[in-house]
Amino acid sequence: MSRIVDVVIYREDDQWVAQALNVDVSSFGESPEAARAAIQEALELYFEDQPDLEVPEVAEGRIEHLHV
Repeated sequence: MSRIVDVVIYREDDQWVAQALNVDVSSFGESPEAARAAIQEALELYFEDQPDLEVPEVAEGRIEHLHV
């Protein structure tokens, strides 16, 4: 079963973080490509344990900076 998962990849210090938006999965790597490969593997393992899990669609997204 194939699923579409939206992922944001961003730099945090000396690592790149890949965060899935549809499910609570994240990973990291030394480059954007490494972070993408790492989250791909993490997502495959995540769904291996939950083969029938429905993935909610992220219809629209924005990145905003908040001062707190």
